[in-house]
Formats: sequence, C-alpha cells, structure tokens
Amino acid sequence: MTPADLARATADRLAAATSLNAALHWSPTLLDREAERLGAAPAGPLSGTTVAIKDNLVTVDYPTTCASRMLAGYLSPYDATVVARIRAAGGMIAAKANMDEFAMGSSTEHSAFGRVLHPLDPERVPGGSSGGSAALVAAGVTTTALGSETGGSVRQPAAFCGVVGIKPTYGRVSRFGLVAFGSSLDCVSTFGRTTADAGSLLCAISGHDDHDATSHRLPPLALPARRRDLAGLVVGLPREYFPADLHPGVRAGCDRAVAALRELGATFREVSLPHSRHAVPTYYVINPAEAAANLARFDGVRYGLRVAGAGGDIRALYRATRGEGFGAEVRRRILVGTFVLSAGYSDKYYSTAQRVRRLIADDFATAFGSGVDVLLTPTTPTPAFRAGEKTADPVAMYLADVFVCPASLAGIPAMSLPAGRHQGLPVGVQLMAPAFDDEKMLAVALTLEPTLDPIGEVSG
Repeated sequence: MTPADLARATADRLAAATSLNAALHWSPTLLDREAERLGAAPAGPLSGTTVAIKDNLVTVDYPTTCASRMLAGYLSPYDATVVARIRAAGGMIAAKANMDEFAMGSSTEHSAFGRVLHPLDPERVPGGSSGGSAALVAAGVTTTALGSETGGSVRQPAAFCGVVGIKPTYGRVSRFGLVAFGSSLDCVSTFGRTTADAGSLLCAISGHDDHDATSHRLPPLALPARRRDLAGLVVGLPREYFPADLHPGVRAGCDRAVAALRELGATFREVSLPHSRHAVPTYYVINPAEAAANLARFDGVRYGLRVAGAGGDIRALYRATRGEGFGAEVRRRILVGTFVLSAGYSDKYYSTAQRVRRLIADDFATAFGSGVDVLLTPTTPTPAFRAGEKTADPVAMYLADVFVCPASLAGIPAMSLPAGRHQGLPVGVQLMAPAFDDEKMLAVALTLEPTLDPIGEVSG
C-alpha cells in the first residue's frame, strides 16, 4: 500500500469503529497530511504501520485532553519525544485514543468523553487506563498503539482485549511530553497484535533523551531474533500469584503457557515474592501523592479550563475550576494524595509506603538473583469484567491491578501475552524480567508466542 492508501484505509476503519468510542481525535485531513509527509520521506523501521497515541501524550496536530474537561481543546506547542521518534521511524500517527481521565482508572470508564467499549463484548470494559489504545489495536483499527503505564495501565487492558502490551524498564523510554501522573512510576509503553509489532514500536521510541532527567544513558533497544527453543531458560513461578481461588480461565491460560515453555525446553522454579501482597495499598499511597503534586498545575490560570468562582478571588477561581474540571476519580486521588502528604501523616503513610516499595523491589532482585531468568504469572485475576460492575467500589476496581502494579513499583520490564480465551473472553499471561533485561524478555516472548493460540478456548 502507498501511504495515501494506508491513510484512506485507516480513516475507513476509524469511521467504522466509532461505536467503540476508542478514538477521541482523528481526522481524514490529518491522515492525508501524514501520508504526504511519509511519501516524501525515506522508508523507516515503522513504515507501513499506523499508531494510535494515548491522549496524555502531547501532539502538535491533535488536541491533548487526558480525557478530561480540564484540558478540553488543549493544543500542545510541541510533540512528545516518543511521537517525534515514531514520525522519524516512518510510522503514521492515526488518532488520539480515549483513556481514563488523567490515566486514573482500570476500566476506561472514567473518561469525561464516555467509556470505551470492549471490542468483543460491548457490555464489558477494555481495561484501563489505556483502554482506548488496546481496543483500537484489538479491533484491527491500527497496527500498534502507545499507552502509558503507572501501575499496569497497558498490561491489564492488553490482557482484557487479547493483545500484546509491553512495559519497559523505567527510564528506557523518554517521558518528555507525557502529561505527568506518578513521576516515579510513569512509563510510555506499547500495544500490538503480536510481540514483533509491539516490540518494534518499543525499540523505535526507546533510547536516551536529554529532555528527561530520568532517561537512562543507554542505546535504543533492538528487537531480538526468535530462538529455536528455550533450553537453559529458568522460569520462576511466584507462589503468591497463583492463589487457590484464581479464576479458572486465567489459571488454564497460565497452564497452557507453562506447558508450552516446558515443551520448548525451559525449566521451572517456584519462587516467593512475599511483599507483593502489599503492592496495591503501597501503590495507592504513592500514586495519589505524586498525582496530587503533579495535578496542582491545573489551576485555571496557566492553561486549560477556567471557571470564575463566586467571590471573584483567586481561591474561588481555583475551587470552581478544579471542582468542575476534574472528574470524581481524579478528585478522589488528589484528596487522598494531599492527605498522605499532610503534616502528621506523611511519615505514617507516604514514608512507610516508600519503604515497602523498596521491599517489593528487593523481592524481585532476590528471585532473579537465585538464577531465575524470567517470571511467569497471570496478568489479571479475571477476564474483562462488566461495565459498571466495580465503579461503586473503588477498592474492588483497584484490585484489578493486583498482579501488574508490583512490577511498576519495582521499575522492571514486564509484558502481557494473550494465552487464549475463556468463554469467548481473552486471558493473558505476564512475563517479567530483571531491570534492563528488556531484550531477554522480548526474546522469550517471541519464542513462546507462536505456540500459544490467542483465540483458542482454554478449559477451566
């Protein structure tokens, strides 16, 4: 296909998928402009691919709203580093994807512009907060997509939608141009129908960036070759991730992956990550604290929504703008974060959570230090749940991230692979590797993936 053909086909797919509510901003005119740019440029590693961009990554040509009324219509004066690298690699920017407001959620039900529908079952959620990106890839609208991970926001929707989601080691991909949520956790991450697609996108956007102080001085990632077998590979199975009450379909998907790895020559070792049981409460102390600090900039003065409050003073402006501009989940996390950082409570909550975070990271270091190459776990405790099922109970919603947020707290690379479907709904398995061993994890996934049927029914 020529770039012009690709632009027209993508516009047709986006128009046909409008009912999913997965794309917030797209334009046939801008797609044609992308085609003109690509037609005049040399071929690159992403030539022929289309990429959806989560709407918390700034772009000059589309609004960046973070799915919030607070930033409705906001246009950035610059592209995020990862967006610029996609363009330089020959990728076509197709759309800005819907998401949970300011990336706060696990179901993409918290968007100010309406929830995203699951591409296989509109009564289900696609996961979150990068649900729009996952849904566009799963529905075949775009080849790949960018999401952001703070506590599992790419791996969890990847598992729910039956696609591949990859979170790199913290610092391997620039955060410049990503609207900050939890600065010590945020990772730009990738979706694809296959590991090769998601991995190629990850390699194209990786590498050091002087604009990001947390960016490691390492060369870009290189997609490894698929291995003939996995002889000599030691796979760790953390006992805490396989409770007796694990959903039968999820367990069956993991059993399928274990059997495939064994057939490829891998050996297994049971390991323990004892502090992982504290990961969700730890995350939901650190995460809101950093969010409260980062979202203080949205005050109705510098940019975005401005609502004049009763009384006409600056405090009234702040109250009215933030009260109207932020949704309920964002307000909840700002309040929690402000509380855990307040005088008399910071040591009790925030400092304690940081110490537990260190213990969680130490558990991973101990497991990998024992000779284990990668860890295999479920990605989510259940397949995709029904829309509205958890919105009234924030704790139940947060527990959907129980298997994914430990890797985010530890800063290690992790990814989700589709392992089949249970009663028609996808289930995913998760691979985790030591920090900066992203390429080893990708090599295992590339070798394992062809042995897993992503749409085959798993018993359980």
